[in-house]
Amino acid sequence: MREITTLKWEKGNLLLLDQTLLPHTVTYVTCKNLEDVYQAIQTMIVRGAPAIGVAAGYGMVLAAGAYEETSEESFFDYLKAQGEYLKSSRPTAVNLMWAVDRIVKTAEGFSGQPFETVVKEIEAEAIAIHEEDKQTNRNIGMNLLSLLKDGDTVLTHCNAGSLATAEYGTALSVFYMAQEKGMNIKAYADETRPRLQGANLTAFELTEHGVDVTLICDNMAAVVMSQGKINAVIVGCDRVAANGDTANKIGTFSVSVLAKQFGIPVYIAAPTTTIDMDCPTGKEIPIEERSREEVLRINGEYIAPKEVKTYNLAFDVTPAEYITAIVTEKGIVYPSFRDNLKILMRK
Repeated sequence: MREITTLKWEKGNLLLLDQTLLPHTVTYVTCKNLEDVYQAIQTMIVRGAPAIGVAAGYGMVLAAGAYEETSEESFFDYLKAQGEYLKSSRPTAVNLMWAVDRIVKTAEGFSGQPFETVVKEIEAEAIAIHEEDKQTNRNIGMNLLSLLKDGDTVLTHCNAGSLATAEYGTALSVFYMAQEKGMNIKAYADETRPRLQGANLTAFELTEHGVDVTLICDNMAAVVMSQGKINAVIVGCDRVAANGDTANKIGTFSVSVLAKQFGIPVYIAAPTTTIDMDCPTGKEIPIEERSREEVLRINGEYIAPKEVKTYNLAFDVTPAEYITAIVTEKGIVYPSFRDNLKILMRK
């Protein structure tokens, strides 16, 4: 089994696994400045809310290091402006905003200290964000595992695995924790059009780790559920609203509706950094619309008339009533989500 790491911080540079080339090529892109990180996030070289958050933390370190002390703009004004620019790269993933704000707050806490000290401290904070994500994912995996039994089969959508985080993943962490405990948990993975993250990433990483995984087309979910092949649906998320409405990769809403029809539980794997208590409901979550080319082409080849109109939302919102539980590193949250998420976030 190859050791494949999503991102690395080495000698003042951020190395990102280029996920646009998987599963055929495993190579890393070196980000030397904030613009490199911005482009890597926007073009989905790095993707997955937790991984984007970690990358953003390091991006802010690179931005800080590029500040010229002779500038008329104060360092803190500069850092805030750079952070706002970085936030615009993927507006739906709340971890991005959270990581940027955490770095800015850390920097402000060392106001009056020498510039070199401030940069050193925010680098330490970015590293802490990275390490915390690893433990968070492991804890989510163990909490998810408590909801399953040996021999169960889980349907997942998109990729919320080690490729979307610092390590282990959120939704996919359950498979790795199962392996550690000697349990046999199988996977069905939706291909996840239009970017095919389920085919290119989830099937790739689960196969690499020796997990029994079956890849299906997105429009086959109802059939495999009706055949009794699925015991639970587990997906990641990019933002959870205060009422439990959850934004995740486009197609998740459809899967949740089907699961409810067949009496299958739907579990959202959500680090608490993805829970946005300032966002009342899913209606307030900004939904990114991406390039029409993602829909029109596969592997560079057009599969539809070039002039046809497209509608390419990157995410949809699953209403809270279709969600059985939200599984975090701090515990499992059941309805009423509005009340119980408040209790969880106070811990």
